Order: sequence, then structure tokens, then C-alpha cells
Amino acid sequence: MPTVALLTAGHLLHFELAVAYEIFGNPPREATEGWYDVLLCGPGPLRVGPFTVEPDHGLEHLAEADTVIVPACADIDDPPPPEVVEAVRAAHASGARVASLCTGAFLLGAAGLLDGRRATTHWAHAAELSARHPLAVVDPDVLYTDNGSVLTAAGKAAAVDLCLHLIHLDHGAGIANSVARRLVMPPHRAGGQAQFVTTPMQVTGDHTLSHLLAWVRQRLDRPLTVTDMARKANTSPRHLGRQFRSVTGQTPLQWLLTQRVRRAQELLEATDESIEAVARATGMGTATTLRRQFKRIVGVPPDSYRRSFRSANPA
Repeated sequence: MPTVALLTAGHLLHFELAVAYEIFGNPPREATEGWYDVLLCGPGPLRVGPFTVEPDHGLEHLAEADTVIVPACADIDDPPPPEVVEAVRAAHASGARVASLCTGAFLLGAAGLLDGRRATTHWAHAAELSARHPLAVVDPDVLYTDNGSVLTAAGKAAAVDLCLHLIHLDHGAGIANSVARRLVMPPHRAGGQAQFVTTPMQVTGDHTLSHLLAWVRQRLDRPLTVTDMARKANTSPRHLGRQFRSVTGQTPLQWLLTQRVRRAQELLEATDESIEAVARATGMGTATTLRRQFKRIVGVPPDSYRRSFRSANPA
């Protein structure tokens, strides 16, 4: 019987811990044999949100598990205890498959398990994960990553996606689909985190670009070039490009395209306008162009995005 060890140490978030326990601790009827033996491993009683968790095994048992699940930590600025980091590192060295949920990726990073590997975490913390662990290849757009022995999931609901993925690997699609049906969710969700990311923080105040960016956002339905933007900012296109890369991390045209797509998201959520009309309102020109760029940036087609995020009209 494969063993799944749930790490219960540090300042954990109860949602991810409960999700993992629910999924791995309750076999579906179709799984007649070989389901998981779930262990709670930690140094002692732990307060998790409003609950107190009593581990039934010590940290040393992580190294005996087939799979180690590292739930999300409540405070990424609170360093994990050294003995916990060492226990996770030792478990991986002994051959365990180690998977983090949401901000649990920061503990994997502290253990050195993300170096040279693709990783993800909640999109709001992806930049910080990349800054702290520059050898990791952090992808803020995906729901989860799978490097074989090291796996990471994005925020909250993506923990379910990764757990279902692990069951798919261990027991096949049929069993994973059965668990997904019990959870009342699809066994595989389309797209990645990009569709949930809010509009990036705006440049405000007296910054030299603040007035230009506001001017551009009011004209997203019109043709705009870097020359137009530079003329408005009373600077050269080359200098404007340097300013944009310094402030936004993007070229002027990349930033402009992102703003057009974000505006399209707003229209898809809040209106019944056709895709063609949304394309015109956001300066994309045609529905074909909108669909191509929207899918590339958001990860799903605009039609699928609208079905997922369209605000319900009150009766």
C-alpha cells in the first residue's frame, strides 16, 4: 500500500491540508485495493487555522513515505524550521515524490528541491518565489508542474488539480475521474493561472509614465504605435522603451497588448457583446486576432473564459 505523508509543521493553511487529507484519505468505491495509507507527520500538535492537528508520526517518517505532500504556509516571510526543511530534503533524497500545494513551494525552495526545475505557486507570490530561488524556473501561469519527483501546485483549487494528477499517475484515469466526480469538479481544468490573475498594479502618482499609461488605457479601441506613445510622452521611442522595461518589465507593445487583453476580459465578464464587438472595442481588429492573443496570454479562448467568469444577471 503506497504511503502518502502530509507534512504538519510550521504555520499551515487549513484548506490545502484538508484537501489533501480528503482526497488521499478517502478511496473511491472503484479502488478495491492498493489505495493510500495516509500519515500526518510533524514534530507535535499544530494549530492550523481554527483547528488543532495531532500528527500521528514524527518528521522522520517522511523519509519512509512514497509521496510527501507539503501544504501551503500562511506566511512566506516566516522561515520554515530547519528540522522541517531537512526532513523534506531527506525524504526526497530517499526516493520520495515530494509535492507542494500553493505557497508550500517556498519550503521546497528552502530545501533546494526547486533548483533547475520548473515550479509554480499562487500567482501573487510567483515573483517572490523566483527572486528567492533564482535557479528555479518559476511559471506563474500554470495550475501545477510535474518534474517527476518534485511537483508544485498553484493556489487553493489548484491543489485539487495536482492531487487528482497524482491519483491519475498512480491509479489511472478511471479512478481519478471517479474522485473528481465525488469532488464535483472536472478531472482536468482547461488553461492555467493566467485566467485568474488580476490586472497588474498600475503606475500612479508623479511617475513619468503615469499620465501616458492612463492616456493609452482610454484609447485601447484605437490604433496605437510606439511612435504615438513616445510623441505623447514627449520622448523618443528608444527612451520610452527603456522606461517601460524599467517600470513594467515589458516593451511598450507588450504592455499595450496585455492591456487590450485585460480590457477584453472585463467586457467578456460584464457584457453580452459578441467576440467581434469585443475585438473592435479593444483595438484587436478582428475576432481571429482576439482569439489568438487571448488564448496565448490568458490560456483559454475568450468563449471559454466568458462561460467561466460571466457575471450572473439577477433574476
